[in-house]
Amino acid sequence: MSRKRHAPLFDQVGGRRAPITTFSRDYRHGHRVATHYHERDQLVYASRGVMTVESGSTSWIVPTHRAVWIPAGVPHSIGMSGAVRMRALYLRPYLAYQLPRTCSVVSVSPLLRELILHTCSLPAQTRSTARQRHLVALIIDQLHSIPTVPLQLPRPWDGRARQVAALLSADPADRRSLQQLSALAGASKRTLERLFQQQVGMSPGKWRQQLRLMQGLRVLAEGAPVTQAALAAGYSTASAFISTFRRALGRTPGAYFQPPERERPPRTRILMSSIATAKPIAK
Repeated sequence: MSRKRHAPLFDQVGGRRAPITTFSRDYRHGHRVATHYHERDQLVYASRGVMTVESGSTSWIVPTHRAVWIPAGVPHSIGMSGAVRMRALYLRPYLAYQLPRTCSVVSVSPLLRELILHTCSLPAQTRSTARQRHLVALIIDQLHSIPTVPLQLPRPWDGRARQVAALLSADPADRRSLQQLSALAGASKRTLERLFQQQVGMSPGKWRQQLRLMQGLRVLAEGAPVTQAALAAGYSTASAFISTFRRALGRTPGAYFQPPERERPPRTRILMSSIATAKPIAK
């Protein structure tokens, strides 16, 4: 039986030949965009809220001020945590040729953020003018230098390991040991450890930690305090959650949801400012 293909979610009228088209929409908490695919590569940016992108057996968490790269033709769904402001760039396939042909969460620099927001306020970028050509070139240059963020969670396909993953996903705060969970799945602890390592590339303990981190991000996006997010993610104290969060993502939960730092003004501007305020030399 052939797989049913969904029509593209968006392809701006009159922009089929344009290198870049855009999409902007605000979503309420809990909204879910059903599984679909696009004819174009896309960069989906969250200027507010957290998105959960699912494709096949893997899910990605996209926090505020981060984005997810989704290649053309990849079926995916998107769930919203908190009020989400989605801004997306749709690129002609392989225009950003250095980016992978798999989904990934990426950091968004202050410059790329402004480019996304600016481009979303304009018509499709056809490169018919020098300004459009320069804008497209700058966006592609930024995309080729963006770092990825470790916010994906692959799922095992073996029935026993999949059952354990489902139990933990239903309640990330579940405190049962791997020994207890393996008994429910009809497998030994050692078998589960082997299956997780082979099929998702990490131990059950690391997989659970990643699941809890992603759950904490969702709860924080809904406006909950850190203590509530820590408990929902299965941590006994906020400090333990903050410590794990910082090790994984490089900053505390509070700092992570702040907008990226503004770029410093050019040195010439600083020098001119100093010159303007300097006192004249006495003769």
